[in-house]
Order: sequence, then C-alpha cells, then structure tokens
Amino acid sequence: MALKLRLARGGTKKRPFYHIVVADVRSPRDGRFIEKLGTYNPLLAKDAENRVVLNAERVQHWLSHGALPTDRVLRFLDAAGISKRAARNNPNKGVPGEKAKERAEERAAREAAANAPAEEAASAE
Repeated sequence: MALKLRLARGGTKKRPFYHIVVADVRSPRDGRFIEKLGTYNPLLAKDAENRVVLNAERVQHWLSHGALPTDRVLRFLDAAGISKRAARNNPNKGVPGEKAKERAEERAAREAAANAPAEEAASAE
C-alpha cells in the first residue's frame, strides 16, 4: 500500500483549514485517512507559533514506514527540521513564451519605425 503525508482540507468556504494526514494514495483528498499527524492554518501570520502543528514522533514513524510527503508537507517538515527538502531550480521559468517574444519584437519594430522619421528630420536640418 503506497502512503502519502498530505493535506486534507477542512474549514468553511473562504476560510481554509488543513489537517496533515497519512493516507493511501488512492483515497480522496478529504476522504479516508489512516492517521492525523497535525494541522495547518494558512489564515494565521507566517510567524505564528500554531500555524503549523506537527506530531514529530508520528511523522518520523510514517516516514520510516515508507510514506512520501507531498511538496507542501515536505516544506513543513523541512521548517521543523524533520526532513530535508532539496532546493529546486528552473531557469526557464522566467523566460517569456513564443507569443510574448513575438509581441516584444513587433513593439520594438514599431518604436524603431516611429523614431526613424524624427531622426531623419533632425539630420536633414
């Protein structure tokens, strides 16, 4: 049975609250889970002490039994010093797409054409 440490959403509409749970990967996000390991309240300030609450002993137990944390839970575990999260690097993320490059070239061509007659008039005088 493949296990995940993941978030299960609770709370009301526009007021999220998450439980950190161990669940089978086939079970729904807010459905059946094996054990509740902690909570996460994103509405609290980032430096609030009870924004993320974890039972570290049980988390270690499930990690030793092969449970894999999701990316968000791994961030919490890294902040708590339980597990290490490798830094990610995507240098292509900030590169504009093809359409944006085409628009930039068209804009540059228009600006060059608009500035060219003004330069010619200035050089003729």
